[in-house]
Amino acid sequence: MNEMLKHPPRPCETDSAVFGTSLLNGSLEPTFCGVPSFMRRRLTRNLAGVDVAIWGIPFDAAVSNRPGARFGPQGVRRASMILGGEPQYPFQADPFAHMAVVDYGDCALDYGRPADAPVQIAAQAREIIGHGPKLLSIGGDHFVTWPLLKAHAEKYGPLALVQFDAHQDTWPDDGGRIDHGSFVGRAVREGIIRPDRSIQVGIRTHAPETCGIDIVSGNDVAMHGVHGVIERIQKRVGDAKCYLTFDIDCLDPAFAPGTGTPVAGGLSSREALIILRNLGGLDIVGGDVVEVAPAYDHADITSIAGAAVLQHYLGLLAERMIRPAA
Repeated sequence: MNEMLKHPPRPCETDSAVFGTSLLNGSLEPTFCGVPSFMRRRLTRNLAGVDVAIWGIPFDAAVSNRPGARFGPQGVRRASMILGGEPQYPFQADPFAHMAVVDYGDCALDYGRPADAPVQIAAQAREIIGHGPKLLSIGGDHFVTWPLLKAHAEKYGPLALVQFDAHQDTWPDDGGRIDHGSFVGRAVREGIIRPDRSIQVGIRTHAPETCGIDIVSGNDVAMHGVHGVIERIQKRVGDAKCYLTFDIDCLDPAFAPGTGTPVAGGLSSREALIILRNLGGLDIVGGDVVEVAPAYDHADITSIAGAAVLQHYLGLLAERMIRPAA
């Protein structure tokens, strides 16, 4: 009898997001099947022993142009399935070797009451980080960063904000708008972020005010190069506790067509990821990637970029866990 028939190969395990037995180590599951979770992490609401929780926020009622970012969490998770457990480029290490990461699922929201969303998001974020893990979120439109910043500032105090974006998001706000274009100014006025330690990268539009935040335009990135931008971010933030927010429209539409307010002249995905890779000296307490709207896309281009951003966040956190700053 054929030796292969006598001893058939053991099939690969599938659905590790549900049936995995450990929070550590990567998955060997085929990239094209199984229940999708971010990078095959366990889908669970149990935060015991968890270092990082990945959380989706499917909300896009605050957009000023094209809706669709409510599908961002699904798209980014799906795109991340190709990222396996082998050493992750460019970190040359498996972030899950020593860092327990779970996919916490999605935020519970009542779509019929969009005005309630900021309270709901902040309360649920507060509960997650109250159990100890760092929180990395997948939006949703950029308004979701407002309640996330509130929840993080309650725990860590006023934060340095590193914002990758085509827009400043500092438009006038009377304090009650559900608007993805005004949350940064609101956060400055309410003392949630520290403008003297905050910086925006990739800006390609004008707003009435800067709120004292350092601005690196899309043209500045091209003129001064990624090394100059990295140094500028490090100098601006210093040792302050830092929140990273990455609006996918920071990237040029050639690299991220699936978004609500695309602006030509942006960063390439390579430029953005090189900058992120070199921010390991920052004291990162949380982060998000937002404005991924897969329906305006082809072949998951934008979702792949969003997944890579979050994968870089995880790599930075894993390095800091293994080699904490002096």
